[in-house]
Amino acid sequence: MSRAESEGRTLRETLREPTAVVAADYFESYSVVGLLAVVGVLFVAVAFGAGRLLRPVVPTPEKLLTYECGVDPVGEGWAHTQVRYYVYAFLYVIFAVDSIFLFPWATVFARPGYGATTLVEMFIFLGFLAVGLLYAYKKGVLAWT
Repeated sequence: MSRAESEGRTLRETLREPTAVVAADYFESYSVVGLLAVVGVLFVAVAFGAGRLLRPVVPTPEKLLTYECGVDPVGEGWAHTQVRYYVYAFLYVIFAVDSIFLFPWATVFARPGYGATTLVEMFIFLGFLAVGLLYAYKKGVLAWT
């Protein structure tokens, strides 16, 4: 049941309402969403604040040490990362994007009228993949040692 029906008005009377009343009804639904967002933010802020106030804080030198997998740290805290790990990540992105693009391409390629266009798009995409794989090959990442 609409608001006009619940108040016993006709549609014509409802359409003659001032714009301010219609705008107020429109923004009333957004005020509920805004109020819910504020309540959610306050809930999280209160939970974090209560956790900060109630937790015990006893800093000791052992607690301030760097901790990793139950092994005491040895040496300095700064470690160098080899570039080849970034190349592995690059290869992963190439193949992930390839698989994401292939499945929708196969469904569109089957539709009538899209065959030539999608075939050209796929060759362009495979060209980009080939450039990425050539780069990885030149860097020696694809060689098993």
